[in-house]
Amino acid sequence: MNFVTGLLKFSPVFVLAGLMISGQDALIAAFLACVVAFVVAGLVAKVKFQEALDAAMNSVSHILVALFILMFAYAMAEAFMSYGVGASIINIALSLGVTAKSVACVGFVCCALLSVATGTSWGTFAACAPIFLWLSHIVDGNVILTVCAIAGGACFGDNIGLISDTTIVSSGIQGVEVIHRIRHQGVWSISCLVLAAICFFVAGIFMGLPGETVNAANVMAEIPADVFTFLSEERPAAVSLLEQVASGVPIYMVIPLVLVIGLAVAGFNTFICIGSGLVSSYVLGLVAGTAGSIQSFLDDIVYVGFEGAGAWVIIMMMWVAAFGGVMQKMDAFAPLAALVVKLSKKVRHLMGWNAVLSLLGNAALSDEMAQIVTIGPVISQIVDENVEGSEEDLYTLHLRNATFSDALGVFGSQLIPWHVYLGFYVGIASGVYPLVPITNMDFLKYNFMAYIAVGSIIILTFTGLDRFVPLFKLPSEPAVQLKKNAKESKAA
Repeated sequence: MNFVTGLLKFSPVFVLAGLMISGQDALIAAFLACVVAFVVAGLVAKVKFQEALDAAMNSVSHILVALFILMFAYAMAEAFMSYGVGASIINIALSLGVTAKSVACVGFVCCALLSVATGTSWGTFAACAPIFLWLSHIVDGNVILTVCAIAGGACFGDNIGLISDTTIVSSGIQGVEVIHRIRHQGVWSISCLVLAAICFFVAGIFMGLPGETVNAANVMAEIPADVFTFLSEERPAAVSLLEQVASGVPIYMVIPLVLVIGLAVAGFNTFICIGSGLVSSYVLGLVAGTAGSIQSFLDDIVYVGFEGAGAWVIIMMMWVAAFGGVMQKMDAFAPLAALVVKLSKKVRHLMGWNAVLSLLGNAALSDEMAQIVTIGPVISQIVDENVEGSEEDLYTLHLRNATFSDALGVFGSQLIPWHVYLGFYVGIASGVYPLVPITNMDFLKYNFMAYIAVGSIIILTFTGLDRFVPLFKLPSEPAVQLKKNAKESKAA
């Protein structure tokens, strides 16, 4: 009977997963799953409606800061796409002198920087795929190597970007500051980036690709007109970015991105970092001629950004937070937490299993955001209910949980052939470069960034080797202990 009760309590998660797998939008799926959670809480767990409602509202209140950050993040992304910050990054990359040997590596680094600037992997892939796939064609490079490089780089900002929705949502669910999160995982993330860049460069050499350079500035003229038509339907912002690349923007338009990253590394408040990006991109845009009046800034950047966040992401997050609050009120995740604790002998083992749960959740839900908002509360509760230690040490564990949710969501998605991420990427890649058939499985062939990020974070956590990565070390015994071990020690 206990098994049946536990299964019924967990059933809203199956509802959410089923709706997501069937192709239902995450916002509607979260709403319907929340309704089911209320019903199950009342009928199975005997939780009064008002108690469930209070739990839902309390859960939503915990992410209010994240919701405001998201609105400003969307506004800054609009500014960076509109005023030339993104275009300046691409033009700098194209000016480096690209060959068949280096096009994948250069595309990878360019996408990584652009994704940090815009906070969107999908937008970055849509903007960079036409450039680097056709550039790869022109220099006689390996198209599959290049498409894997673009995909891996495009996800870098999603995992560590200050304005990425996945970074903000995963941090908000774990109750940690985005700035603290970036500092915690920064060295690890950059190390993965460097290792992957080396792999792409070495792969280009060992494939025996040509080493002759071409005039990369002409690559825009080589992109067929129907590519722009396709992108205008699938990702309109990418068209604006490509037009700026073609017309050119001053190199100093990269300054807002450098300023934001610098302030973030220095530990300034998230709102200060994003605000500096908004203001500096507008001021420099006035100098460069890419920005207009203050009213246009308010209408086309701030309003559009706030509206874009509020139209989907914020509403979805509120429903998901409410869902998580009701699920926690009826202790629906207790059986799953018990299994993880049973398999763990040390805290780092428990954290390692949290990573595995995140990856498996991503595979089951086929959507990185669905995994973040569904599995995120589970691994948070596992830590809260089964680990004892100082407030600072427990906070560090939640920082790692946030990194699990995000990294194993965005990078893990590229290693899951049926994932919606790959479906989007294949659609864009095939649309902008139809000369070579590209399938979901092709993204698994040379996606060095995804393999390095996913493999390293799981291995480092399970083995405790993360202590050799600056700022990435998890607290270990006896500073933190599993509560079951602490009870055994006291009994002995």
